[in-house]
Amino acid sequence: MKKIGFVDYYLSEWHANSYPAWMIEAAEKLGKEYKIAYAWAEEYISPVDGRNTDEWCAAMGAERCDSIDELCEKSDFIVVLAPSNPEKHLEYAEAVLKHGKRTYIDKTFAPDYKTARKIFNIGEKYGAKFFSSSALRYSSALDGLCGSKYVTTFGGGSNFDEYIVHQAEMVIATLQSEPLSVKVSRQGKQYIVSVKLEGDKAATMIYAPSFSFAIAAESECGDAVYRACGAGFFQDLILDMIKFFEGEEPSFDTAQTLLVMKLREAAIKGTSAIDTEIEI
Repeated sequence: MKKIGFVDYYLSEWHANSYPAWMIEAAEKLGKEYKIAYAWAEEYISPVDGRNTDEWCAAMGAERCDSIDELCEKSDFIVVLAPSNPEKHLEYAEAVLKHGKRTYIDKTFAPDYKTARKIFNIGEKYGAKFFSSSALRYSSALDGLCGSKYVTTFGGGSNFDEYIVHQAEMVIATLQSEPLSVKVSRQGKQYIVSVKLEGDKAATMIYAPSFSFAIAAESECGDAVYRACGAGFFQDLILDMIKFFEGEEPSFDTAQTLLVMKLREAAIKGTSAIDTEIEI
């Protein structure tokens, strides 16, 4: 039985509540046995539903740890959560990665590119293998679109800053290119982010709170597709995570996470400078 430790800002949030069952299912597919054995949270009471760390641990069959160091010493693998608080990830990464154990760091990886680069430097310093991704990278809607010339992504969520990372991940995953500049325009609650990328590639990310995630793409030869992202991508992310814990490499070049952070940061800046081109 391999043991995973959860590090979170507060437990009893959607990711911490959903991941354990999916991790057990993914491990069973690979003929392995895993459990969420340990947990640590900076805040004792969840602002989402009022459940505290001890209550969450009791429900999940996990042991509450008094420190991140204790959790890392006891666990085989670490998952850093805090999906709505990327500003905490550098602090948590500094505490976790020094232990050298394989680690997954949840979306949004970092609040900005500079912080993302610092986390990568910490991993390199300690020789700690880790990866991070939006689950939307794993949507089957992206199948066969890698290397496209143009893409348009659609998506929603409760706020632009937190949820635009999903579309940024989809853009980088499909275009496989360095973002060069963005320009953001606005229609009511909708934001339209125009992106120029190396290789004369381009993307448009369209955000509205009520949108479902989808992608439209055009290949070099002009073939065009439109696909809704559907469901199942979180489970595919979790399967990749368990494979990573088993010693495999992630299914994508993890340096792309830095490109995603560049694009996300520029898009957020653009919402405060409407119709102004921002170089990345």
